[in-house]
Amino acid sequence: MHQGKAIIFSAPSGSGKTTIVKHLLQTNPSLGFSISACTRDKRGRNEQNGKDYYFLTPEEFKEKIDQNAFVEWEEVYPGNFYGTLKEEIERIWAEGRHVIFDVDVKGGLHLKEFFGDNGLAIFVKVPSLEVLTQRLRDRKTETDNALSQRLFKAQFEMKFENQFDITLVNEDLETSLQKAQELVDTFIAKGMPAVKSVVL
Repeated sequence: MHQGKAIIFSAPSGSGKTTIVKHLLQTNPSLGFSISACTRDKRGRNEQNGKDYYFLTPEEFKEKIDQNAFVEWEEVYPGNFYGTLKEEIERIWAEGRHVIFDVDVKGGLHLKEFFGDNGLAIFVKVPSLEVLTQRLRDRKTETDNALSQRLFKAQFEMKFENQFDITLVNEDLETSLQKAQELVDTFIAKGMPAVKSVVL
């Protein structure tokens, strides 16, 4: 099987990682998106099974855990599981493409461990917690309770930034998209950067 590389984007919720990943997928045919499996309900009418996520029941998810079908998985919130299926990575590599991930911080660290030097782990962050709070509020998808849960989790996740290969500070989106493209190009061409750095 063709073994491609893995590019892992992780961030606290609301940092803009999904926007960056979607842009890279649109502009780089050599990248394939790893669709996560999850047990949460679909959000709105737009989300589709097998495109946005593989929507599983908690029972189906636990069955796959027992089958060792995941590269990584976690219970993000009580009763709410997310994970990366091994067959999903194999599918993308079999197409001759590199795999790109949009995962939370814990998932990103598990993937970094799994792929070793074959994976580049990028931590996306916003300039401050105030900016993050505002972005999450602007989404208008969260109840106050869910919002405070996300912010609490974000503060916790910030502590793991130094375990990633590179930090991308997403202040200005256009600049961040450009920097993300440079990181991907360099990693695919040359491999792991020699030093950790923060890209502003």
